[in-house]
Amino acid sequence: MDTKSPPLAHHFATLKQQHETATLGMWMFLVTELMLFGGLFLAYTVYRVRNPAEFAIASKHLNIWFGGINTVVLLTSSLTMALGVYWAQTGKRNLLTVGLVLTALLGVTFLVIKGFEYYGDYVENLMPGLAFDDAEWHELGVRPERVKMFLIIYYMMTGIHALHLIIGIAIIGLLAFWAHRGHYTPAYYYPIEVGGLYWHFVDVIWVFLLPLLYLAGVRH
Repeated sequence: MDTKSPPLAHHFATLKQQHETATLGMWMFLVTELMLFGGLFLAYTVYRVRNPAEFAIASKHLNIWFGGINTVVLLTSSLTMALGVYWAQTGKRNLLTVGLVLTALLGVTFLVIKGFEYYGDYVENLMPGLAFDDAEWHELGVRPERVKMFLIIYYMMTGIHALHLIIGIAIIGLLAFWAHRGHYTPAYYYPIEVGGLYWHFVDVIWVFLLPLLYLAGVRH
């Protein structure tokens, strides 16, 4: 383990103050991110209330298996991230590095699965502007323009979520690199904790997206 003194920025009096400030800053950032996703959730709610039948039918065409598997992947990544924070607190450098690497790899796994899902959506003509057949939806007795609205919201939500996940993977990868170098100690581990907050936020957003997008047609 690295025995160097924990780094303390000049504008902080103590490591505790530095830790608390970084944590507060991350929470404030996550609040702004919640406002972004809150706007998307609001748009989804408004259009779903206005077009319940089209949203339900379009939702049934999404691949629930991909969505479900990806949920398990992200929940598992939250576990490895939480273990990583614990191992950082207890000074277990090797386990910390393993936990962070596994977290990043699970994030990559999510993106790969999502890529296959998007390709399947393309094959199934579920991509407005790229692959979409109005006649198929007319045969089902629904208005295709309303189905397009659901799909547009679906791609906006999942696309923005994927972008946040990519950023998270980069952050966790960098933390893993520094962890391997012995940069973190039980006295100085707040970057791991703060990175974990971001990662858990991204995971929680997906937990909300799953029922809103993939389960909207369950009762229909």
